Amino acid sequence: MPWKRKELLREKFFQQNVTLISEDKPEKLLKLFSSKELAKATANYAENMIIGRGGCGIVYKGILPDKRVVAIKRYKISDQQLDRIINDIIILGQMDHMNVVQLLGCCLETEVPLVVYEFVSNDTLYHHIHNKSSGGGRLSWDSRLRIAHESTDALAYLHSDAKMTIIHGDVKSSNILLDENYTAKVADISTSRAIPMDDDRFITQFVGTIGYLDPVCFRTGKLTDKSDVYSFGVVLVELLTGSKPLDIKRSREDTNLATYFTKAKRDDRLLEIVDHQVLEEATVEQLIETCDVACRCLDKQAENRPSMKEVTMKLESIRNTNSLMNESEQVDLYDVLLAANGETSTT
Repeated sequence: MPWKRKELLREKFFQQNVTLISEDKPEKLLKLFSSKELAKATANYAENMIIGRGGCGIVYKGILPDKRVVAIKRYKISDQQLDRIINDIIILGQMDHMNVVQLLGCCLETEVPLVVYEFVSNDTLYHHIHNKSSGGGRLSWDSRLRIAHESTDALAYLHSDAKMTIIHGDVKSSNILLDENYTAKVADISTSRAIPMDDDRFITQFVGTIGYLDPVCFRTGKLTDKSDVYSFGVVLVELLTGSKPLDIKRSREDTNLATYFTKAKRDDRLLEIVDHQVLEEATVEQLIETCDVACRCLDKQAENRPSMKEVTMKLESIRNTNSLMNESEQVDLYDVLLAANGETSTT
């Protein structure tokens, strides 16, 4: 009977997958879901339950019997992916950071395991920065600075506090999710970009996104933790300017946001490209220091970039700056930015 064959197939896949991960026993760390349970949660993987698509597979919104909403990743079937997915389940299931999307469990009854994550309800940071027609309120400066700090805290955790050094490899505003409280959650983490913490190696197999990709990595093919720092620098500039990483509406030499921003700083034109809401709400000190952090992250020489932990500490310090910009400071903001660059105004 067909149902009997399906049961035998589910059992076969379960035994195969359990064998691959039996040494680490993730079933003691994570909840195991049945294939029937996840199929029901997604209305049998209906099109209207899809919340994301990528090169590795499709992410569905799922509603469990207890009414809990989750995100279910259904990988494209590939034997080459199986080891990586199993590794993700083992390592990511042990992570515990409030700004990293939490892996809740998995299903081992399918040829390639299904992975269940917490559902983050408030779309991506990219959406909130760039979707001008969404009808929602714009992100305040305080929210932008907090989201930037939370994101770097998560990335610093991956780089130095997790059980292995994990290089994200695809840091971008669309991989930073926001929950109902606008708390940042870094997503799309893969342990295929992981190295032992005492190892000084780099990774040569990676997938990045044009506009965020470290030019050193692009030139050499070597992905390092400083590659994540560069990509985060682009995200920080998005938050500062409200501009997209690539925009053909800008002149050809300014299409790339990182180049556009660093050139504007060099030419003392930051006031022309910083988002007007940021100019209105940020203090002089916060604006100068945050622009400086962004430029340090975007340094063309990887060794000159700060570590992600250093970026986190600096952004925390900037957030703790409580001085308010008074009216005279607003009038003299251009002169203050010039002074920060070692220049003087001729006006």
